[in-house]
Amino acid sequence: MSDYDVDSVEADSGPTPVLAVVGRPNVGKSTLVNRIIGRREAVVEDRPGVTRDRVYYDAHWAGRAFTVVDTGGWDPDARGMAESIRAQAEVAVTLADAVLFVVDATVGITDADEAVVRILRASGKPVVLAANKVDDARTEAEAYGLWNLGLGEPWAVSALHGRGSGDMLDAILAALPETPAQGFDEVGGPRRIAIVGKPNVGKSSLLNMLAKEDRVVVDNAAGTTVDPVDELITLGDRTWRFIDTAGIRKRVNQASGHEYYASLRTTTAIDRAEVAVLVLDASQIVSEQDMRIIQTIRDAGRAMVIAFNKWDLVDEERRHYLEREIERDLVQLTWAPRINFTARTGWHVDRLVPAIEKALEGWETRIGTGALNTFLGRLVAEHPHPVRSGKQPKILFATQPSTAPPTFVLFTSGKLDAAYERFIERRLREEFGFVGTPIIINQKPREKRKR
Repeated sequence: MSDYDVDSVEADSGPTPVLAVVGRPNVGKSTLVNRIIGRREAVVEDRPGVTRDRVYYDAHWAGRAFTVVDTGGWDPDARGMAESIRAQAEVAVTLADAVLFVVDATVGITDADEAVVRILRASGKPVVLAANKVDDARTEAEAYGLWNLGLGEPWAVSALHGRGSGDMLDAILAALPETPAQGFDEVGGPRRIAIVGKPNVGKSSLLNMLAKEDRVVVDNAAGTTVDPVDELITLGDRTWRFIDTAGIRKRVNQASGHEYYASLRTTTAIDRAEVAVLVLDASQIVSEQDMRIIQTIRDAGRAMVIAFNKWDLVDEERRHYLEREIERDLVQLTWAPRINFTARTGWHVDRLVPAIEKALEGWETRIGTGALNTFLGRLVAEHPHPVRSGKQPKILFATQPSTAPPTFVLFTSGKLDAAYERFIERRLREEFGFVGTPIIINQKPREKRKR
């Protein structure tokens, strides 16, 4: 299993049971999720509202696998953004097989807790009650007061230190339906697409439009999404795994608090993906932040689609300047498919999947060794390498050892100029396509024989 593997997929052995983790803001849900899954994945910070969407993680306990859904703080009387978070939590409960209700044992029962209990009872789902922040025997005694919620035994745990988590996990397995033990491997599953870009360019709106429902909290405040969110979406006759990510706002070493972890999540999401869809705001200039994201995608060797959102805000003047910006800033990305769309209305959103399919095809293109060397032989004959200091390096042999991204090794009689290497890449694209993918060229100059 990969280091960051948030699947909620149906494996061959049957569907994975789903556990929704709900509770008031700042009762330690994300810390408890990290304890359950055994690694630090959920963004944690000591202030309410850091988790805003429902986020899926894989978990294993006692030989059984299940999916954990971390939700934003659930306040039944919420308004505005908090109301959207509450709606996401309610959706999570609807989709779940069982619910882990987290209460802060040091605070006790609040009116909000009792309101959540009424909703949970109405759902008819099995509920496991976790009394969190029980770090010592005194607090454990206070936790027994949670029997009054009428949800059965409160399991006293410390998400921070791990105290009591084993007993709680046993109770969770008892509440979840039995399924065969299963492993998780992203290879061979739905193709993985990371939606990346600066905050507030419309990434979550695009995902919701594709899914035909509000799966991700959308707000016009920049940086609403904090965790990567995996969504399985069927478009046409194929199922795709879309990873919505936090907007990359700062360099990781300049970010602080939950933004720091969210930046790491975004980089990890790109590493997990096969194609990165870079969403740009067509009404704004292409910025240094955008260029930094592009470099992250290229360094990861992922296929790329450039999607200009908010096209309804682009007038003739802006279109003129945008073309200039593309020629100046994106000149090295002429191979990446570009689409113009408006996520808010759905205009041209249907063009995204064909662009992704084209990028995947280029990313996985392989050239036979014979065809590659025939092509390079003809190219070198027509355009030989310039003579440098009385020497003219030649390409002796070439091979493509791997795809995803296409990687070539050139065995040469001497080091080729960077400009000539770029020329070879350009002609490879003209001859064989490689749409939507970076190309890696490695040189192996022949070592001089010692006398």
